[in-house]
Amino acid sequence: MPDEAAPFLDLAGAAPVAASDAGSRSSAAAMSDAARPDAAMSDAEAEPDTSGTGSVPGTRIVGGAEHMVLTLGGRRIALVRSGIGFVNASGAVVGALLTYGIVPVISAGSAGGLATSTVVGDVIAGRTYVNTGADATAFGYRLGQLPGMPAVYAADPGLLEATEAAVGHGQNVVAGTIGSSEKFVTAEPARALREAFDQILAVDMESAAIAQACHNHGAPFVAVRAISDLCAPDGSEFLTHVDDAALRSARVVEAMVAHL
Repeated sequence: MPDEAAPFLDLAGAAPVAASDAGSRSSAAAMSDAARPDAAMSDAEAEPDTSGTGSVPGTRIVGGAEHMVLTLGGRRIALVRSGIGFVNASGAVVGALLTYGIVPVISAGSAGGLATSTVVGDVIAGRTYVNTGADATAFGYRLGQLPGMPAVYAADPGLLEATEAAVGHGQNVVAGTIGSSEKFVTAEPARALREAFDQILAVDMESAAIAQACHNHGAPFVAVRAISDLCAPDGSEFLTHVDDAALRSARVVEAMVAHL
C-alpha cells in the first residue's frame, strides 16, 4: 500500500549529491559540495519550506530524491527535494506518486520573469505549462509540443482555486503560463523566448517536466513560483533575490495547504 501523505510538494533543485548546474531558479538547490559558490544560497532556499512545519521524523532517498514526511497546516504532506532539471524533477514526481499514491502535487520555488509585466517578488501560479525546448514542428506539432502530448499542460482547477484563496499578506500572485527547459535563461535566450512564446510569464527548469509526469499519471498539479530575477545577462540577480523568492513561494504554498 502507498504511504499516506498528501499533498506532495516538489521542491526542485535540492539534491542529496552535488549537481553540475549552478542553480535552477528553484526553491531548494542545496549541494552536498560545500565548496560550490552556490551552496550557501541553496541552503537558504531550502529553509523557508521547512521552517513552518511540524516535527520531521527523518529523511529517506527515493530514486535520488530526498523525501521528508511531515505536518504542514494540520495536513500530512511529503516534502520532496528532487534535483535540478527535467530528469531529476520528473523522476522525483514518479517516485513520489509510486510511494504515496496519486496525490496532489505542488511545485514550489523560484523562476525567472520573462514577460515585461513581471517584477521581482511576484508569485506566479502556473495556469498552463509549456516545454520551451521541445520542437517537433517538422511533423506539424506546435512549438513546445512533444509528439503525442498536449501542446500545453493545464494546472488542476482545484489547486489553482486554493492558490487564489491563499493570496494575501502583501504578495502579488498572478496566474499564467510557465515555460521550462534545461537552460538557465539569461538575457539573450530570453529575447528569443519572448518572440516564440509571447504568452509565457516566467521560466524555470522543472515545472513543465513535472506537469507532464502528473499528466501521464493523472495527478493534480500546480506550480507556485516566485520571481527571483528578470533573466539578466548573468546569474547575479538570481543569487541576490533567490532567498526572498523562495520564502514568498513557500508562504503561498503554506496558505494553500490550509485551503485544500
